[in-house]
Amino acid sequence: MDLTSNGYPLVNSTEQLGKLEPCAPKASIDELREQLKAQGYLWLRNFFPREVVIALRQRYFERMKPTGILADNTEAGEGIFSGQRDQTGQTTRLLMEFVRTAAYESFCFQPKLWQFYEQMLGSDVYLHKRKIVRQSYPLDPKTTDAHYDLIYLRGGTDSVLSSWIPLGDVPLEMGGLTYLEGSDTFGRQMEADFAVRSAAFSPEERLNAYNKHMSATGGIGKDLSLLVNRYQTRWLVADYEAGDMVVHTSYMIHASTQNISHDGRMRLSTDIRYQRIRDEIDARWQQHWTLDDML
Repeated sequence: MDLTSNGYPLVNSTEQLGKLEPCAPKASIDELREQLKAQGYLWLRNFFPREVVIALRQRYFERMKPTGILADNTEAGEGIFSGQRDQTGQTTRLLMEFVRTAAYESFCFQPKLWQFYEQMLGSDVYLHKRKIVRQSYPLDPKTTDAHYDLIYLRGGTDSVLSSWIPLGDVPLEMGGLTYLEGSDTFGRQMEADFAVRSAAFSPEERLNAYNKHMSATGGIGKDLSLLVNRYQTRWLVADYEAGDMVVHTSYMIHASTQNISHDGRMRLSTDIRYQRIRDEIDARWQQHWTLDDML
């Protein structure tokens, strides 16, 4: 399968692409902590009940019906794209409303989820108020640039952990997140270098992801193959299913690939972040997400 990201191809070879490794189903918390430290991510298969995730996807697309983005005579939860984007801004308004709904909030506050993070972090935990839902249209050339999360979270602790949760099945053809193998180390090196080069910055400039040392998007690159060659590593990809969750550190470099769904299915996912309650919290992430919040 030919994969692209922001219009740049990834060479389909064992030199450029590898497989994301799922966690052992019965791994202990201590084993998971060691695995996260070693590889920068955890792929937890079937973490959520499948029906809970599918119900949230159904709820989302039911509310998108008036926008015209869903194909006629299809089940809303399938998320089949009509081929016509909403030009009125209604889709954006409904998306911003959705992340504020009790239904979505309660999904993010499931006891199993926050209790998992309490065990992983060994502390009472805080869920960032800024939580993101991403909808990807088939064949949209714009995808998430390569980045590590601390670029956008420099006002708080670097021990924040991110959950990426596919809201529905996301086979490889629909894109999903891809992780640069071994890149927790590379992210730490980049951030240490940034700290040296930004020593003369004002505090505001130092926190801003859109500074003169970063790209226009705050990321570290659109061409994923260049990063493969630079670090002599691979991008790790996977066929995700509803119920899966991937956890990654704030230094792990990741990106997304283009949704090339053969049946026109829209990809839906959410990313949320937990940290220890006693650690410093980035104040910018204590507000609800909006598309223009420059984070």
